[in-house]
Amino acid sequence: MVPRFSGDDLVRWAWTEPSVWTNSMLETLEQSSVRGGKWHSLIDKVYKRENLLSAYREVAANKGDPGVDHVTVEDFGASLIRDVPKLEKQLRDGTYRPQAIKRVHIPKLGSKETRPLGIPTVRDRVVQNALRHVLEPILERQFAAHSYGFRPNRGCKDALRRVDGLVKAGYKYTVDVDLKSYFDTIPHDLLIKELRKYVADNQVIGLVEKFLQAEIVDEKDRWIPQTGVPQGAIISPLLSNLYLNDLDHFMAGQGYQMTRYADDLVIQCRTREEAESALALVSDWITERGLLLHPTKTKIVHVDEEGFEFLGYRFIKHRRFPRPKSLAKFKDTIRSKTKRNNGQSLQAIIADLNRTLRGWYEYFKHSWKTTFPDLDGWVRMRLRSILRRRSKRKGRGSTISDSKLYPTRFFAEHEFQPACQ
Repeated sequence: MVPRFSGDDLVRWAWTEPSVWTNSMLETLEQSSVRGGKWHSLIDKVYKRENLLSAYREVAANKGDPGVDHVTVEDFGASLIRDVPKLEKQLRDGTYRPQAIKRVHIPKLGSKETRPLGIPTVRDRVVQNALRHVLEPILERQFAAHSYGFRPNRGCKDALRRVDGLVKAGYKYTVDVDLKSYFDTIPHDLLIKELRKYVADNQVIGLVEKFLQAEIVDEKDRWIPQTGVPQGAIISPLLSNLYLNDLDHFMAGQGYQMTRYADDLVIQCRTREEAESALALVSDWITERGLLLHPTKTKIVHVDEEGFEFLGYRFIKHRRFPRPKSLAKFKDTIRSKTKRNNGQSLQAIIADLNRTLRGWYEYFKHSWKTTFPDLDGWVRMRLRSILRRRSKRKGRGSTISDSKLYPTRFFAEHEFQPACQ
C-alpha cells in the first residue's frame, strides 16, 4: 500500500478526508502553491460518491434528530444505495436544493431565555458534511494560531492553558468581549466575500449560499434568514470561524494577546491603557463587520479584582475555579441523579454518578485545590440522604450521626469515585 503522506510536514493533515485530499493536493495545500492563491474545481470533490458515503457514516455516528421531513438517520441509511447516487447527480448538475431547517429552542443555563438550534434534514447534513470535508483543510490553512474552537486537534484545554499562562506572566487586565447573538448576525455578503478569498469554484460558493438561505421553520412560522449561520448546522462552525479569522490576525498583528474559542474571546493586556486601546480596536472592527458587542457584558476587568470567565472557568488572581453557572449546572445534574426517592440500588446510583463525575472532574481538574473536597462532601451528603430516606428517617443526610453511620470508607467500598482520592 502506498503511504498517504510523503513527508513529516504533512502529518498534521492526517485528519482530512482521504477520498478528497490526495497526497498531491495536501502537498499543494501545505506549500500554499495553488494557482492564484485560490482553489478551483472543487465541486467534483464534494459530490464524489466516496466522500458522500464517508459523510453519511459520520452523520450516522453522531445520530441526532430528524429534520422537517421526519427522515431519521436509520431511514436514510436504509435507502443509502438509492439516495447517495441521487445526491451525487443533483450536486453535479446544480439541481440540489436544501430543505428547510427545523428550529427548536433549548434552555440557557441560569436564564429564562432559550437558545435557538437549527436541525437540518439528514440528507442536508450529509451534503454539508461532504462540503466540510472539502473546505475545512483550505480554511484551516488560513486560521490563526490562537483560535481554538471547532478546529482539528485543538480544544478548550489548549485555549485555557494559554489564558492561564498569560495571567501568570503578568497580563492582569482582560478585555472580556461578548459578541451579541454572533451566529445569528453574521452578514451573508461579507461572509461570502471572505470565502471567495480562498475558493474560486462558483458552484461551491453557490452551495454555501443555499445553506445560508435555507428556509427556517419554527412551529408555524417560516422565513428565509437574511443574516447569520444556523446553529446546529454542520457547516456553521467552520463558517463562523472564517468570519472572525481576520480579527484574529489583525489583533495579533497589532501585538495584542487575544485568545478565541468560537465566539468566546478575551484579550489579555499588561496595563489598563493597553486594554482600552484593544477594546477600541475590537469595537471598530466589530462595527465595520456588521456585528454587535453586548453593551454590558463587554468590559475591561482586572484579574486580581473582578476576575473574568472563560470556557466554564472563572479566573481570579492566580487561581481558577468553575464559574458559578458551571457549578450550578453540575449540581443540578447531580440532584437529578440523587433524588431521595430514587429506586435504584446504591451501586447503580453510584455507577451513574461516576460517569458524570469523571467527565466533570477531568475538565475542571485545574481548579483551585479547595474546589473538590467541598463538592465530594456535598455529593456524599446527597447519597446519605437517600440512605436516610430508606431507613425511614426524614431530612438530609448532613448530620454527624449520618457521617458516622455512612463514612467516606463506606462509599469507597461501593466504588464511589470522588475527585480527591
